[in-house]
Amino acid sequence: MFSGNPSVWLKDLASYLNYKLQAPLSEPTLSQHTHDYPYSLVSRELRGIIRGLLAKAAGSLELFFDHCLFTMLQELDKTPGESLHGYRICIQAILQDKPKIATTNLGKFLELLRSHQSRPAKCLTIMWAVGQAGFASLTEGLKVWLGIMMPVLGIKSLSPFAIAYLDRLLLMHPNLTKGFGMIGPKDFFPLLDFAYMPNNSLTPSLQEHLCQLYPRLKVLAFGAKPEATLHTYFPSFLSRATPSCTPEMRKELLSSLTECLTVDPLSASVWRQLYPKHLLHSSLLLDHLLKSQERIPKKVWKSLQETIQSFRLTNQDLLRKSTSNNQDVITCEAACKALLQQAWGPRLPWTRLLLLVLVFAVGFLCHDFRSHSSFQASLSGRLLQSSGFLPAGQQACAKLYSYSLQGYSWLEETLQTWSSHLLTMARPSLQLAWTHTNATVSFLSAHCASHLAWFGNGLTSLAQRIQTQLPDALSQLLHSLTELLLLLYQNVLLPLWHLLLEGLARAQEHCHKACRGEVTWDCMKTQLSEAAQWTWTYLQDITVAFLDWALAMISQ
Repeated sequence: MFSGNPSVWLKDLASYLNYKLQAPLSEPTLSQHTHDYPYSLVSRELRGIIRGLLAKAAGSLELFFDHCLFTMLQELDKTPGESLHGYRICIQAILQDKPKIATTNLGKFLELLRSHQSRPAKCLTIMWAVGQAGFASLTEGLKVWLGIMMPVLGIKSLSPFAIAYLDRLLLMHPNLTKGFGMIGPKDFFPLLDFAYMPNNSLTPSLQEHLCQLYPRLKVLAFGAKPEATLHTYFPSFLSRATPSCTPEMRKELLSSLTECLTVDPLSASVWRQLYPKHLLHSSLLLDHLLKSQERIPKKVWKSLQETIQSFRLTNQDLLRKSTSNNQDVITCEAACKALLQQAWGPRLPWTRLLLLVLVFAVGFLCHDFRSHSSFQASLSGRLLQSSGFLPAGQQACAKLYSYSLQGYSWLEETLQTWSSHLLTMARPSLQLAWTHTNATVSFLSAHCASHLAWFGNGLTSLAQRIQTQLPDALSQLLHSLTELLLLLYQNVLLPLWHLLLEGLARAQEHCHKACRGEVTWDCMKTQLSEAAQWTWTYLQDITVAFLDWALAMISQ
């Protein structure tokens, strides 16, 4: 009978299995068992039979799923009732391979759930049956949870299974990337409220359980490209950040707002638009940014500084209008000012300071040498002599002079030798190159006489000129270099060296005179303090004279 109607076979099979598989009554969600119970107990042979029938009735699987679910609900109305394991096995077999059968029309099951809201056992049976789709696919599981389980959060008899199902779903699918795009702001923020809002319809234990799942839900909500989506979450995060919210919720909101500003550049522009109407919420965020400034990247701070500067302009406009929330404006203005001060900081003008120190040092040395008539008698010379720098410098200069003379003599000896050797080595190569070039040109001229005659004549004359003049040019170049080095040594290096030695001798003599023949650190400290005092007095005199001159020019 009904050989051409496999759907009838499936219904008969479900009834037969349900009749034969009797088991003790258990609660509708089978929470004490694994997620695939009772299908996990079915033998391999029976599974093959069930799958074969399902494959033959592929076009009527949705109707068969509805038949199993509605039959289970009808059986629950009977007084003793049956175990319903046969229908559960068929439902699990269908959704294991084709989970979308349960998620194609979730609105139908949500209405069915609401129609049996006074019967918790039936509601849990519906949630269990449709929820089997999630164990085959994270995407379908999130559809089920968002479609029929999140709407019943807060109902005392259904909330525990809804949160337990979400926990098991996320535990079975640790790779959250497969669920990206399923949770948006519309679904995410009710979950945030259930997890952190006090005195909601969840019990404290369920709320704590949902808080543990919240970080993974947050990852799912932000998706694969948070840098392009977080600005859509910013307004709802900001509107919930109030002084009255719990410390845990405020911490989560402020850290999420900071993440939005750090990751998504558009969040700052969204904040600028919301700022005038969310002054109280913005003050909390500004204060949080002030406390966590070190953890924010420098690149992000650049855009935040522009945002904060725009807030200061808005604050000035609001204060001029004398709105009713002036206290919030003042609080925000103080936070903005503190943020900008911390961001900029007291930066020293290092370039100007270094230039000023250099000018001061040069002026001090010039005055020191001029006032003591020689380098040896100056404070600088005595200090260098007592510290040992002057003898070391003299020794280093003597060695440098000795090495310079040796280098010059070496150049004088070897340069002419190497130049003649270079000419000897290069002449055959140049002659050989000329021979090959001449042969190549002759060949080209023979084959392209009409086009290359003028080129061959010109190249021949140029080659002859190079061949005859190149050795003389190299000799002249080397002779000119030798004369240049000798001129540099006689007219520049030797006079500079004599001046340096004379200056060092004068500095040494000045040190001995100032310290009465014994140059010590105490003597040098005294001389330095006197020089510094004299320099300061001199600068003051120059400043006063300049001011007098400026006033005289202005008065004229």
